Amino acid sequence: MTDYDIVRLFFARSESAISETDVAYGAYLRYISYEILRNDLDCEEIVNDTYHKAWESIPPNQPESLKNYLAKIVRRLSINRLEFNLAQKRGGGQYELILDELISCIPESHEDTADSMVIKDVINDFLKSLSDTKRRVFVRRYWYLSPISEIAADFSMSEGRVKMILMRLRNDLKKKLEKEGITV
Repeated sequence: MTDYDIVRLFFARSESAISETDVAYGAYLRYISYEILRNDLDCEEIVNDTYHKAWESIPPNQPESLKNYLAKIVRRLSINRLEFNLAQKRGGGQYELILDELISCIPESHEDTADSMVIKDVINDFLKSLSDTKRRVFVRRYWYLSPISEIAADFSMSEGRVKMILMRLRNDLKKKLEKEGITV
């Protein structure tokens, strides 16, 4: 079933929209959530919450890419759960560490939607300019919040090499953002 067909089911308020969404994207959504949370029970709950959020937001929203729309929802919900879990433990974790890495090159937040769109476009252009390996390392670290040790193992690299790649990519991204007039 295509994204268009699934979105039509949401618009028709058909309960099969959820089951079709799970068939098409359930494994992908679980992967995103698990990469962030590292907990099967939380992951399952977040994926179910993602389906609920999609049900509530489609309509009126009509996503161009259902996969990307769902990925953003599951990622945001997973990060919220991670923040909650870390607050409960009062311990440091990957999330804070990764945010600290990015603070040096990406502005924390922009209230202005136009500014946010410019930043998004610059980052997308930056990612398109990278080699496949560097792009995948960057995305694994900053989208999926993967630990450096796991990235190193998956790419058959030393942790030091992964850290060096990430440092250089952050520096390059910062230069690209500054060139576009976006400063931290």
